[in-house]
Amino acid sequence: MGLMEKFFGFSWGVHPEDHKRPAADAATRVMPTPERLYVSLAQHLGAPALPTVLVGQRVGKGALLAQPQGAVSAAIHAPTSGVVAAIGEIPAPHPSGLPVLAVTLEADGEDAWADDLEACDDPFALDPAEISRRVAAAGVVGMGGATFPAALKLSSSKKAGVATLIVNGGECEPYLSCDDRLMRDEAATIVDGIRIMLHATGAKEALVGIEDNKPEAVAAMEKAAENHGEIAIRPLPARYPMGSEKQLTLVLTGREIPAGRLPADVGVVVHNVGTAKAVSDAVRLGRPLVARIVTVNGGAVRAPGNFLVPVGALVEDVLRCAGGLSREPARLVMGGPMMGMSLPHARVPVVKGTSGILALVAAEANGAVENPCIRCASCVRACPIGLLPLEMARRAEAGDLKGAVGIGLKDCIACGCCAYVCPARIPLVQYFAHAKGSLAAEERARLRTEATRKLAQARTARLEAEAREKAEAAARRKAERAAAAAAKAATEKIERVEEVGA
Repeated sequence: MGLMEKFFGFSWGVHPEDHKRPAADAATRVMPTPERLYVSLAQHLGAPALPTVLVGQRVGKGALLAQPQGAVSAAIHAPTSGVVAAIGEIPAPHPSGLPVLAVTLEADGEDAWADDLEACDDPFALDPAEISRRVAAAGVVGMGGATFPAALKLSSSKKAGVATLIVNGGECEPYLSCDDRLMRDEAATIVDGIRIMLHATGAKEALVGIEDNKPEAVAAMEKAAENHGEIAIRPLPARYPMGSEKQLTLVLTGREIPAGRLPADVGVVVHNVGTAKAVSDAVRLGRPLVARIVTVNGGAVRAPGNFLVPVGALVEDVLRCAGGLSREPARLVMGGPMMGMSLPHARVPVVKGTSGILALVAAEANGAVENPCIRCASCVRACPIGLLPLEMARRAEAGDLKGAVGIGLKDCIACGCCAYVCPARIPLVQYFAHAKGSLAAEERARLRTEATRKLAQARTARLEAEAREKAEAAARRKAERAAAAAAKAATEKIERVEEVGA
């Protein structure tokens, strides 16, 4: 047990078999551009992007396809050169398979970059606000899976005065090795992106956390950062969910992010190593985020490995590049097995946040039958946030959402540790997801009711104001008529007096 593990105890979390090799050790392969790419307009946290192209329009690689809609949104760009074949709905990379708006791009085979890319030889001569602008223009989002717009994080960190940039190279999810491979192959570019983010945020130091089961990545990053004293490479014990924002911050800085608060509230900002690489590409080369490394793994995959995949490629095309499937998978997952999403089929597109595509066989998919709880408290010991998973699940199952929130439902990070260690195989995370969905639906209903109430109040106020205005206008007209009648009567009286006098 290392010093860090002794200090923090690590009573939380789990240590599942990582299943990262041989995929992690195989050289990164470049996926040939498919004939058609299906570029979703909702592949980031926040509002979907708005199309800026027309069907039949020719575009270069990196050309803007859709612009951000609102403050929390991200631009979408062409992953290759070609012609816009369609703008319409496609199945979303989500268990529901519900439709999402997308731009279908027919590749021309040239893969030629657009002419108007905005490169920069010296990013450190740029104002921090200009760096954020360029990162936003490139559509860079969090590459660790959260897909929060990176530019918004950079600018808000500058305003908050954060002192420490934490760079997440933990990659604690089993099966995934895309970040490991990226650090081995692109360490210098990642370090350049970290330096640019330090300049953009005003942070004084960067701490790069990498789990110690990735020695090649640690060595590559240490070599790339050896002449930059503001960047420290920190090996971490391999424990899931070490890559979680809260756990990483606690282990690297000793600061705990309070419930309901953000890392900036304790003076830090967290970015993924893939995001750092994308920032360097965006600011130095002017290249938008149009491709990423994706781990293809699982017992049903013939040739597991990491692939540089254009955004918008279908999962079935990516699997074909990995030699196809040796058998029908029991479960097809986008992301990792702990926090990833089960896919309804393979005809869904890769998005910016796609870290992995897993084709798991029955032995890996853990399809055990749920049994009654034996009150062993394993879920409590495993929870990295210190919650009571079973009690939350019982309240969620009973429909007591207020009670579930009262004991920490909103603090749950859906890491799956509780369900992983549960000997009764209770799908605890599913209960939490259902409860959070119900809460979101209740909040939407509350907002609609509140909006309706405000509209009704506004209508009542408007009608009352109109009635008052009508009454006041009628009173004015009556007063004017009375005054006119009085003036007329007075005039007639004067005329009669003058007639009598004459």
